[in-house]
Amino acid sequence: MSRLDGSRLVFGAGGAVSGLSASQTLDLAQSADELGYDLFSLSDHLHGHSRTVEPLSALSWLAGQTRRIELATNVLALPYRPPAVVAKTAETLDRVSGGRFVLGLGGGGYDEEFRAFGLPDRTPGQKITGQREAITIIRGLWSNESTTVRGREFSVDGARIEPRPDHPIPIWLGSYGPRALALTGELADGWLPSVGRIGLEGARRMRESVLAAARDAGRDPAAITCACNVIVRVGAPPQPGAGAVAGGVQEVIDQLLQILAVGFTALLLAIPTVAQQELVAREIIPAVRAEVAARGLPPTHVG
Repeated sequence: MSRLDGSRLVFGAGGAVSGLSASQTLDLAQSADELGYDLFSLSDHLHGHSRTVEPLSALSWLAGQTRRIELATNVLALPYRPPAVVAKTAETLDRVSGGRFVLGLGGGGYDEEFRAFGLPDRTPGQKITGQREAITIIRGLWSNESTTVRGREFSVDGARIEPRPDHPIPIWLGSYGPRALALTGELADGWLPSVGRIGLEGARRMRESVLAAARDAGRDPAAITCACNVIVRVGAPPQPGAGAVAGGVQEVIDQLLQILAVGFTALLLAIPTVAQQELVAREIIPAVRAEVAARGLPPTHVG
């Protein structure tokens, strides 16, 4: 069962790293596992000119090639797969990994990808409706002997999967708009935006929206893992507006601390090479952990 519950500071790898072959992806995942990273994730961009792997099949392969690191989709695009198929695949992936799977889920942010594949072209409102229905279907199949949902975007009729999960599989949502943030606070186990896309102030405001929605739904906001994707380039000159954390070791440490101060408890670091992944693990992550501890702040109250 996932240990990424927001009660401790988490560092991930993988994520928004593109152009890698399958063997390079394996090298990154095994390196992250050996170096003590908590999570390795893969994005879901099936259409395009850059080399990519299909995340669910690749993560199943990586589950057998790693020992302890948790594995996540970052994030799975709903237009590509019916929710009931996602539920079955996620249960299998979680089972073969020994309970190490986190389902990152998105409504589908890049419409040109889905049009290219001949998939439904949904409005923003339809995407939110679909996401709500998908979560209902997925969790229903994970929990119930039979699930029927007659939705506007997704439906199932007396659907069932066997076996069902032995424990709750976390669902993290990659959400940005007001309705999507409200849905995250109401239903999700975690929030997973890309901080380079929204900036620190935008992240602060959006996080408050997620937590307010959780309170309005009668949930404990601390139960939601606030994670974010961060592109990291150690040694590269900082470029304002590039959306990446860059610079020397101390500059990167300072920038990661600024992100944590917003209230995130999980940093999913997109690091393109094994060498940089090792550098971050040995020189940057321990320094960030030490600084957080020196402030006397539990992870759920960073900032």
